[in-house]
Amino acid sequence: MAANNATTSPDLNTADREILAMRVFDAPRALVFKMWTDPKHIGNWWGPRGFTTTIYEMDVRPGGVWRSVMHGPDGADYPNKIVYVEIVAPERLVYDHVTTPQFRMSVTFAEKGGKTEVGVQMLFASAAQREQVIKTFGAVEGLHQTLDRLKDELARMDHGSSGTAGSEVAFTRVFDAPRELVFKAFTERERLMRWWGPGGFTTPLCELDVRPGGRIFLHMRAPDGTIYPMAGVYREIVPPERLVFTSMPLDEKGNAIFEVLNTLTFSEQAGKTKLTLSARPVMVTPEAAPYLKGMEQGWNQSLDRLAEEVAA
Repeated sequence: MAANNATTSPDLNTADREILAMRVFDAPRALVFKMWTDPKHIGNWWGPRGFTTTIYEMDVRPGGVWRSVMHGPDGADYPNKIVYVEIVAPERLVYDHVTTPQFRMSVTFAEKGGKTEVGVQMLFASAAQREQVIKTFGAVEGLHQTLDRLKDELARMDHGSSGTAGSEVAFTRVFDAPRELVFKAFTERERLMRWWGPGGFTTPLCELDVRPGGRIFLHMRAPDGTIYPMAGVYREIVPPERLVFTSMPLDEKGNAIFEVLNTLTFSEQAGKTKLTLSARPVMVTPEAAPYLKGMEQGWNQSLDRLAEEVAA
């Protein structure tokens, strides 16, 4: 990225080599800055709609490295490595994206009457490279969708407990089965297909790549024959104790309607298994409301079917 090292000069004309975006967020500047620099937060919103992100390393200091993989809704993986250049908390971030496509990202955070104005510049080595990234990756729309997801995540943090779109669903169930078996029911394809989904549903298609960053893709068939596709990504796997994965119902074009972060813990309880499950929406679209309204009932019915599966 040496070609970009001189591009911070304010009098250099970069219009043909840059992608710009500006957005005002209804949140304090310190919080918005933290959303960009804390791996516990950025993984919940980073990337265009339908994408999830697995973070492997995030060393936020000049010269520090951020390594991640973005998982597309079609199952494609996009490895990313960035190197931080400048950090002025909570005012400014500059870093180089050193994996292809290469560019320098500059992000500014300005106080605006209790809100935060964020300015983003993606600067490329040449106009031709900029055009290629826009054509190949849809970089302009992708950047705007990423900022939309940040807005959604900030709204969820502020208002999640009072609205359906951001509310968390939580369950505790005790199953009359060893926890190794209950864990396998979530991670082995043949077992999962026998119980996944609300009552009356079947799972005619199921693909599981059970590893951190691995993809989940399945079809749920309703009693009337309607197919409901779902995609997801495994975030954390600790057999037989803990499982973290995302789930995203997809529309007819393969776009995510909403995204849920599911966190499951499995504990021994006198020869039985206590399952604690949290399902937290981290991205929603206007079409998500009827799905989210039925999420609690859907999980309850699915866990009823799981109880029958592990007791068989």
